[in-house]
Order: sequence, then structure tokens, then C-alpha cells
Amino acid sequence: MELKKIPIILIVILFSSLVKAELIKPNTKLDPYDVVKIQLEALKNNDSQDKGIKQTWLFAHPDNKKATGPFARFRIMIYGQQYKHLINHSSHKIKLITNSPNTYVYRIEILSENKKLFVYEWHVQKGSDNNCKNCWFTSAVSQPFDQGNTI
Repeated sequence: MELKKIPIILIVILFSSLVKAELIKPNTKLDPYDVVKIQLEALKNNDSQDKGIKQTWLFAHPDNKKATGPFARFRIMIYGQQYKHLINHSSHKIKLITNSPNTYVYRIEILSENKKLFVYEWHVQKGSDNNCKNCWFTSAVSQPFDQGNTI
């Protein structure tokens, strides 16, 4: 009886890993907070294949993608000075600052990998293209405000 449980447990673990590996696509069931949380969790757990950055790219506002260019340029931007603290950060806090029917603005506190605190302002807006007009996307992320060492 106990031996039968082991294969079932292994199947559950393997299935869970596969499910976690799939990227979440924008859809109308996700609210603005969900979008920010998905992006931050993805960046926190970015891997050698940059799946976290790919996940974040999926929720970049379509209008921004026109400005940032293709994924390869977006990836370089995320690794740049302004956003590098988001990659594999230790923890984050999300606080709503303001909202209107089509825009939400959040204060994001990031505790970086090296235990420095950074604050970003994260803007989320509804999409503008026909593919997902009522989906929420990140439309702007401020430069980080360095709050110094926390430890």
C-alpha cells in the first residue's frame, strides 16, 4: 500500500513543476494587482532562461512594446541599471497609491538580492489593442528610489 503512494506523489510533483513552468497570459479575469504580483513573482524567480523576464514582457502594455522594441531589447532594459534590482530580489511589497477606472498606480518596495531597499512606482492600464482590450498591462515603472541598506 505504501509503495503505491510513492508514484502518485511523484506524478503530483512533476505535474506541479510543469504547471509552474507555463507562462500566464493576459486575460480579462486578472485584476491590476494580479498583473503586478505575477510580474514581481516572475522577476523574483527569474532563471537562466529568463522566464521571469519573458513573463513580465507578456504583461508589458502593447503601446510600450512599440517603444521598447522586441523582447531582446526589453530583456536588455530589465538587466540595465534602472531595473536590475528587480531580478531575483529577496522580497517585495505592493501598496495601492491611487486608481481610476482605467489606471492603477502602486508603490512597490523591493528588497534586492543584496538587501538594499528600492521603491518603484508601478502603473497598470487597460490594453488598447483588440486582442485584449479589457486586460490589464503595466504601462510604466519609475526609476528606483534607493532607500539604502536595510540590514
